[in-house]
Amino acid sequence: MEAIEQLAVQPCTSSLYLRPFRLSYRQNGTKKFWDFMRTHDSVSILIFNTSRQCFVVVKQFRPAVYMCEVERHHPQVFQNQDKEGFASLENPLPAVVGVTYELCAGIVDKPGLSLEEIACEEVLEECGYRVSVADLRRITSYRSGVGLTGSKQTLFYAEVNDQMRTSGGGGQPEEGELIEVVEIPLAESMKFAYDETFPKTMGVIFSFMWFHNNIAPKLPKK
Repeated sequence: MEAIEQLAVQPCTSSLYLRPFRLSYRQNGTKKFWDFMRTHDSVSILIFNTSRQCFVVVKQFRPAVYMCEVERHHPQVFQNQDKEGFASLENPLPAVVGVTYELCAGIVDKPGLSLEEIACEEVLEECGYRVSVADLRRITSYRSGVGLTGSKQTLFYAEVNDQMRTSGGGGQPEEGELIEVVEIPLAESMKFAYDETFPKTMGVIFSFMWFHNNIAPKLPKK
């Protein structure tokens, strides 16, 4: 996962996932504009393994996170952004600075499938557990990237056990996915959530808190 090499930044003139726009409007009599991106909505799934009393999350390299760290250390990287090409990155940072812990998730790009069906597919592909729509509990939905994309993410909860695991997960290599499945013990989950040495999404923190407020009190006492 962390064997990153031959890095080069270049302008993005087209994308299957992002479309840039500028909205011009008047608000309270003042003329304004705002640049934004259109992208897919998504689903995410908080997975709890009851056999081992742990959360199942994923770990992967995120280029956007990596480049934020690169720019923080080397602000000159984006100084030539108006030119046709960018220079290759010399002395790049270690790839680990772009690795994050996240909930199992995926974009909503299959019109023939419900959100629940897409969530089930993601759990199988990324984490290796076979769950059904009936195994899912919808927690809530919320807007992510409100300043840039405004897309909606729907969060589900699924309980699994060791017998439901049919593969090692890891995503779909043919689509460029390289995902590591990570187990976070329940007893250590809130410490993990607030430990900034483990870069993570807000979805991880929120969903762990939701679990401790809504599910943990109903678990059998040891």
